[in-house]
Amino acid sequence: MKQFQYIRPATQQNVLDAITKSGTKIIAGGTNLVDLMKRGVTAPDKLVDINHLPLKGITPTKSGLHIGALALNSVVSENALVLQKHPLLSLALKAGASPQLRNMATVGGNMMQRTRCTYFYDTTMPCNKREPGTGCGAMEGYNRMHAIFGASQQCIAVHPSDMCVGLAALDAVVIIAGKKGERRIPFVDFHRLPEDHPETDNHLAKDELIVGVEIPDNNFAKNSYYLKVRDRQSYAFALVSVAAALDISGGLIKQARLAMGGVAHKPWRLYDAEKSLVGKAPTEENFKVAAQIAMQGAKAYEYNAFKLKLAPASISEALKHAAGVV
Repeated sequence: MKQFQYIRPATQQNVLDAITKSGTKIIAGGTNLVDLMKRGVTAPDKLVDINHLPLKGITPTKSGLHIGALALNSVVSENALVLQKHPLLSLALKAGASPQLRNMATVGGNMMQRTRCTYFYDTTMPCNKREPGTGCGAMEGYNRMHAIFGASQQCIAVHPSDMCVGLAALDAVVIIAGKKGERRIPFVDFHRLPEDHPETDNHLAKDELIVGVEIPDNNFAKNSYYLKVRDRQSYAFALVSVAAALDISGGLIKQARLAMGGVAHKPWRLYDAEKSLVGKAPTEENFKVAAQIAMQGAKAYEYNAFKLKLAPASISEALKHAAGVV
């Protein structure tokens, strides 16, 4: 591992001043960044520790719930307000990583984690995300874990987070601080598709800091579910995951939210499938129709064609659990 400088600025403003310098990375829990440094995937000159900043709170707002960027995944998943208002987020968090990692990982860090594509982690292999212009080893390689939506000729890697899938489904908003003040961006727009620049994962500028997320109030608490299909029950990334949330009243679906993980470079929101459910009864048949609608535009590669069947089956299953019709 390359030698680096470690600093711990006293204030948020000091942090913003420090991260303007090239070769600088923010560190909180370090559950992903330290691995990347050990493997030589990234080699920062300076680490800026932000753990002392007052960004750990989980507090109600006039229109929703605010979660600080430094709130631990384990704390958020067991928080009374989260369990009461947004149990989908708790389910997604508990499906991710291991208890030990959740005790270190932060909300902001979870959002910033890099893909777990083996070609990205192996510095002997070509990877446009790690080293632009070298090619995508997964394209013609072993691509079992890779994308079926939104990929490009430059990259077919998938986003690894479960938490982010839940937040995308819940219409969360990311709060970002910079020298020009704060800005807010819908969670579904925070992460990027690979297009021609897969090395850029999200729309956070180098001189900006995630300070929190806000989830608006909704009527999904009673009927929500997070389904994660993986190779083993503990500490494995999703082959396919589904966050499903329904607002059911009078025997009909008033609103629906669906997002997927393990299928794209970012949490993949299923807008057309959501619209197809509105005004319909929460039946298995309607869920199967929505699942097929969700698969429009899907494209498989040599080793992940099974996802074309696994994904719609998972969507239907998650919706059945959310509606309580299993």
